[in-house]
Amino acid sequence: MKKVAILGERKAGLVEAPHLQPVEDWVVVKILVAPMCAEYKGFVAGHKSDNLGHEAAGEVVAVAQPGPLKVGDRVVVMPLCSCGTCDLCRAGDYIYCQNGQKAARIMGSAGAPTMAQYILKPAHLALPIPDGVSYEHASLACCGLGPSFGAFQAMGLTAYDTVLIAGAGPVGLGALINARFRGARAIVVESVPWRKKRAEEMGADRVLDPNDSRILDRIRELTGGRGVDCALDCAGSVKAERLCIDATRRRGRVAFVGECNDDLAIRVSPDLIRKGLAVIGSWHYNLADYPAVMKVIRESPLIPKLISHVFPMSRVQEAFEVSASHECAKVVLKPWE
Repeated sequence: MKKVAILGERKAGLVEAPHLQPVEDWVVVKILVAPMCAEYKGFVAGHKSDNLGHEAAGEVVAVAQPGPLKVGDRVVVMPLCSCGTCDLCRAGDYIYCQNGQKAARIMGSAGAPTMAQYILKPAHLALPIPDGVSYEHASLACCGLGPSFGAFQAMGLTAYDTVLIAGAGPVGLGALINARFRGARAIVVESVPWRKKRAEEMGADRVLDPNDSRILDRIRELTGGRGVDCALDCAGSVKAERLCIDATRRRGRVAFVGECNDDLAIRVSPDLIRKGLAVIGSWHYNLADYPAVMKVIRESPLIPKLISHVFPMSRVQEAFEVSASHECAKVVLKPWE
């Protein structure tokens, strides 16, 4: 089979990989849609890798034993892997599972990436796609809508709330879809003109520039001087994280889904105790919420706007260039084209 590889600085292509075989309760899925996420960072930096991608939708083509899936089932491949038996997995919070040894042994480097024609996956992490939902739209149940959906569930975002969304990349635009589906008012912070325009088209109440020296004043002006009820960082930067804390009202809620390797300085007394903030780290959503995510995908008129580019996997170089430009929403690959 073929899969994507980063071959050098700003250079990508396809390489051959071994054919996959099902084992135990793991199934082989033929990938028909593979959304791109933050892999462009490795592309720009020239970090060579052929283990790329963590979200997909496709068709089950091989099983090793009777189970919840059969050949021909249309499925969404959830990100990462888990043991399926620990307390976290049984509760639906598989993304936080710490028992990765079995996954590493079975999957190996050949069966892990989703930017490939096939993937090997535990059956409990290949979820059925409802009738009438396309593979492209179903694939948004991973990182397109997943991080913000889980965060909004944890924060209890409702139609009574105003939410600040920091960053209007694919995750932030997905957050805008989720916020609007819940009836919440959304203020978006973004600097890239293309993404600012897309957020406006998708119904953001206001799109603000993070480089505006008066951005906190502007947020307070838009919220009656109180600040937002909830804030979600999708940018993965210390500046955005800081803004979320500062812009949220007393007794408000803040959640972080953007990956950031730099240290945020939190002043416990003024930032947390005296404001009474609830601060949440969130990675994905509980699997019990998958039907609710699919409801958003089926019913939100904004879903088509979350996918801006579709490329054959044979044109992955071009796809990476678009992803790295930031002038895009979700970019998806078609592995068989």
